[in-house]
Order: sequence, then structure tokens, then C-alpha cells
Amino acid sequence: MSRWVFYSAPGTCALATHIALHEAGADFDVVKLDFGANQQQSPEFLRVNPKGRVPALVTEQGALTETPALLAFVAQSFPAAKLAPLNDPFAFARMQELHSYLASTVHVAHAHKRRGSRWADDPAAEEAMRAKVPQNMTACAAYLESLIAGPWALGEQFSVADAYLFTVGGWLEDDSVDMSQFPKLSAYLERVGAREAVRKAVAEAAA
Repeated sequence: MSRWVFYSAPGTCALATHIALHEAGADFDVVKLDFGANQQQSPEFLRVNPKGRVPALVTEQGALTETPALLAFVAQSFPAAKLAPLNDPFAFARMQELHSYLASTVHVAHAHKRRGSRWADDPAAEEAMRAKVPQNMTACAAYLESLIAGPWALGEQFSVADAYLFTVGGWLEDDSVDMSQFPKLSAYLERVGAREAVRKAVAEAAA
């Protein structure tokens, strides 16, 4: 397997894949994009991902994008790491169910805080979306709290779902969610954050 190239940016959902790559023991280089300098729209990066978003992962077979796809790919590429229930179709679908919720519901609710221009041109509409973020993200946190039934997102085995839930869960306080309401989720995020691969990815993403 040749060395992969992983494109990331600080403070984004790309952290989930970054964590998964370290948990898997993958051989990869990190390219961090400066969103402030609009590097995600540079011709060089758009050749990698025409959507102009991170994460993106360049492999020997080509480039892949979108967090749920990348997490499944990493888990399936490194089966010995046991980062997904690969031999149980129902359990794998449950993992993808969580990934889909994080991508299509939680991430979108979070994006309304700073990315309202994606959905509206009216400043008043953008402000209304921002005002709704604490309520919507608190509702998301309540649902996620209800899912925590074991040490990890899928139960007894750490998986790529934990990398994703940890990443998205890290946005909650900044979105004015009172985490004291969610003790199981708070304790869970601390457990994930204490893992060596997670600490390594977080440090690299912030450097």
C-alpha cells in the first residue's frame, strides 16, 4: 500500500478521519489547508476535491471525500484494527446510521452558526439561523446522550464512529450547549479524548 495524502483544516470534521487513520496505523501525510486564505478553493486542491471541502484522502486508487465514506474506507482497509463491525451487516448499518445523523443533522445544525450564507442571502435570515443553533444542538446532544450505552459509541468496541462522535461532540460547548445536562456524553468525550491516537491527531490538527 502506498502512502496516502490526507487533506484537513483546523476545527473541521476532518479530525474524525485524522483520528481514524492514526487508530488504524495507516501510513499517511497530512496537508493542512488555510481556510482563511481560501486554500480550499485553490486550483490545486479543487483538482483533488472539486467540492472545495475537507476531508479528502488521496489513495493509490484515487481520491475519496465525505467523512462517512472515509471512515468506512479506513475501517475496511485495516480490518485487523477492528474499527468497525465488518462481519455484521446490521451492526455496520447501525454505525452508518450514526454517521449519517452526525453528517446530515448535527453538522448542518452546527453550520448554521457560521455558514448561514449557504442557505440564505438575507442577513435577518442568517441571524435567525444563528439564534436557533443552541436549541438545535442541545436537542442533538440529548439524542446522542441517549445512545451512550457502553464505553464506546457502538458498545464495547472502539470504532471509527467514536472518532466522528468525538469530533462533532467537541463543537457542542462552543454552540452554547450546557454539557452539565449530558453527563454520559461528557464522560464519553473525555474517554475518547484520552486515547493516544486521538491526542496525536488533535495535536497535529492544531499545530
